[in-house]
Amino acid sequence: MRKSKLIADTTREERIAIVNAALAWGDECDGLSGFSQAVDEMYQPYIDGELELAECNARAAATSYVQSDHGRPSTGSSCVMGL
Repeated sequence: MRKSKLIADTTREERIAIVNAALAWGDECDGLSGFSQAVDEMYQPYIDGELELAECNARAAATSYVQSDHGRPSTGSSCVMGL
């Protein structure tokens, strides 16, 4: 059975290990250090016990979008329904 990753069920050290394991691309991705830092910062509220993982992911998804893909607009809301 998998252990819960909820803040209430983990220590700060366990949350750090969870994030590090999930983002463990290490030195294999040259040139992505700036990107990895932004991703690490995205999960800081989880590590600090402020937001659950799902909330961190939802926050990031709500504020980002694809810049250009198959004729879709290059700017606009992250909501695919345009709301």
